[in-house]
Amino acid sequence: LEAIDIFNDNGTLSERAQHYVGVDRFEVRRRIEKDLQEAGLLDKVEDYANKVGFSERTDVPIEPKLSMQWFVRMKELSQPALEAVLNDDVLLCPAKFKNTYRHWMENIKDWCISRQLWWGHRIPAWYLPAGGGMVVAETADEALALAREKAGNPQLTLADLRQDEDCLDTWFSSWLWPISVFDPEVAGNPEADPNLDLQYYYPTADLVTAPEILFFWVARMIVAGYEWAGGYPFKNVYLTGIVRDKLGRKMSKQLGNSPDPIALMEKYGADGVRLGMLLTSPAGNDLPFDEGLCEQGRNFCNKIWNAFRLIKSWEPSDAEPQPDHAGIAVEWFEALMQRTVNEVADDFDKYRLSEALMKLYKLYWDEFSGWYLEIVKPLHGKPIDAETHGATLRIFDAMLRLLHPFMPFITEELWQRLAERTEGESIMVAWQPSVTTDEEELAFDSETIAAFDFAKQIVSGVRSVRQSKNISPKEPLPLLHDGTLTEDAAVIARRLANVSSIATAEGAPAGATSFLVGTTELYLPLGALINAEEERQKLEAELAYHQKFLSSVVAKLGNEKFVAGAPASVVALERKKQSDAESKIAAIAQQLRSYGA
Repeated sequence: LEAIDIFNDNGTLSERAQHYVGVDRFEVRRRIEKDLQEAGLLDKVEDYANKVGFSERTDVPIEPKLSMQWFVRMKELSQPALEAVLNDDVLLCPAKFKNTYRHWMENIKDWCISRQLWWGHRIPAWYLPAGGGMVVAETADEALALAREKAGNPQLTLADLRQDEDCLDTWFSSWLWPISVFDPEVAGNPEADPNLDLQYYYPTADLVTAPEILFFWVARMIVAGYEWAGGYPFKNVYLTGIVRDKLGRKMSKQLGNSPDPIALMEKYGADGVRLGMLLTSPAGNDLPFDEGLCEQGRNFCNKIWNAFRLIKSWEPSDAEPQPDHAGIAVEWFEALMQRTVNEVADDFDKYRLSEALMKLYKLYWDEFSGWYLEIVKPLHGKPIDAETHGATLRIFDAMLRLLHPFMPFITEELWQRLAERTEGESIMVAWQPSVTTDEEELAFDSETIAAFDFAKQIVSGVRSVRQSKNISPKEPLPLLHDGTLTEDAAVIARRLANVSSIATAEGAPAGATSFLVGTTELYLPLGALINAEEERQKLEAELAYHQKFLSSVVAKLGNEKFVAGAPASVVALERKKQSDAESKIAAIAQQLRSYGA
């Protein structure tokens, strides 16, 4: 059917309306009910709700109007871009968006590229005078030549032609972005060779953007790349999530649930806010915002700063030999850091950014600050040996480089101070610690890490006993073992657990508290430091509790109906409970025997 448009461009009714010609549409809406009533043509009047969009700038209703527009036929253009993603020539991360992309591209419609705007790239179409048609060309001069040929009039001038008033829509300009940025005119250097930069930088590696413009921008850039540059514009597309509030709502002005980022940065620091957001930013998933995350980020910044102040306060001495405990700690942490570097590089390759950050967060907070610095720091007022001091500076430098992509400001500040220079290169262009693939080196690192973890468990075991028995950390304790304690573990135990002596023992001495680290049994003869009778009573109560718990688990596993009907994972969990309870009962029984029970 013929489309009938009753509106003029200024919102008044046209001749096609036949009534109210030249009257504004709002006035017609006020008058038409009265006129229908007077003509006896109005049956009834009803109120009904309707959703009408209003302009955010002018607050007037947005109404459809038929008009001539420019379109690009997309079916043929889009096919290479569809195949590129389906064949993984262009990788979407996360891959779940691949189906969304395929659905859009397989059902693509022709693209309306014209917009009625005052500013933008003009549609390259020129109209001939007196209804002589139009021509499309890249430049005005080409358009004039085509117009003269079409009209058969070599006397035509540009003044006789009228260029289309419409502009290209935003996405039509943007889909050429990876290519057009190398245009010499755009770059402000019209004499340059446009192909040199394009050949060097195109295609690029990664695009980071939001999934809601996967079709509007990403797909169209891929289309343009294959059409005009003969290939994809980027290899990988990393799609971020949407920041939402605690209730899961998208942040918006209307809801008023979006925090002021400037206020957050003033309160928690730019790196604190950045870190808090990145810790909860898995690829393609929404980000549940919580101000507590920003506080966590600020606390981490403080941790880094305080560690830097501690290290800079040390006075190195070439006369001091490196203690055994410091040498062990340096070797362990360098091995642990190398393993983390490898893991983080793998996370980056797979776009697991929040996972990479969490590994570095734990490496710094738990291992570097919690263990390494505690081991190597010199006694109060004493110098530190130059070898350990130099190794610590190297380690701290590497940690700053690893953290820099996530925390650019504090890492830049401390890196410059660490090098004790007021100017020079930025950490932004400093090399990251390198990944190693040497199998022998990785195997040695694993052994080093495992040995130190064993020592850490011994220290934690001694500290746990102190806490449970209310024994001061300042009280030296003798440590006995079954003969399988390594020398390195003994060195670390002396350093961190305030162990006065270490010796082997055949079985648990009377009154000793024991604990297991792997298959190694260790004993702490506490003697007069504790009340033996009170300890025996506590152990008996604890033994009774675990025996009762074990009985309930054994009864459940003895029920054939339960074992046959429950999922395998549930049955396996119950068997693990049984094994754990039996181990605890055996350990408690061993301790009771040391008290003569």
